[in-house]
Amino acid sequence: GFVEKVVVITGASSGIGAALALCLAEKRTSLVLAARNESALNNVAELAEHRGSPRAVAVRADVTLRKDVERIFEVALQHFARIDVWINNAGRGITRSVLDLTDDDFDAMMAVNVKSALYGTQTVVPYFQQQGRGHLINVSSILGRVPFTPARSAYSAAKSALASLTANLRMELRRTNPSIHVSLVLPGRVATPFAANALNAPPGFSTSHLPGPQTADAVAAMIADLIAHPVAELTTNPDQRDLAVRYYTNVAAFEAESD
Repeated sequence: GFVEKVVVITGASSGIGAALALCLAEKRTSLVLAARNESALNNVAELAEHRGSPRAVAVRADVTLRKDVERIFEVALQHFARIDVWINNAGRGITRSVLDLTDDDFDAMMAVNVKSALYGTQTVVPYFQQQGRGHLINVSSILGRVPFTPARSAYSAAKSALASLTANLRMELRRTNPSIHVSLVLPGRVATPFAANALNAPPGFSTSHLPGPQTADAVAAMIADLIAHPVAELTTNPDQRDLAVRYYTNVAAFEAESD
């Protein structure tokens, strides 16, 4: 059950991360919450304890820095003496065409969406191997699979890289550590401030041409269920999973329909 679990969540100050913290708090999960925005993060931690978490520890961290990610791990062990689930959820979008991407744009997308998760993975998985069990969850995006929104170019590329790294790690651990679960979450459109916070987001930009948005709470509930019943991949919006299957079945037909 969740009552004994210790769960680490990055990007926990808003959006899916915050919703997941509160969802798990109601199941009496102990939490380690990390983000850059300290005041927002402290609010989420307080609310989590109010909702039923025995303890929610806030750790101000910039997950693009390996030493900050290692500090999240150390704080978790100091407070709880163990970690059961680690969720690499921090991410940031971009709105810029492939031809207009700068080096800095591309590096920022890779740092916050891929390297942050790599740091988390490399920090916690050796610990899970020692412990003999554990669950790593990486939050990607359906945009890593299907080019619904070309202006999300480098973000989509980063989420695609994250999906590939996660799959390769899972295949490796299947052989050596079958009791360690590695899951990829592929949300679609979620009603959060994410689009507005993207780099170069034009005023009022929305991804409203994608299938209807899910709430962050709905996605959080699905991730909570994933913790209880681990699977390799979770596409949170079934309509988008069907679209991804259609895309890979016939890319040309999918692109023609999108024109």
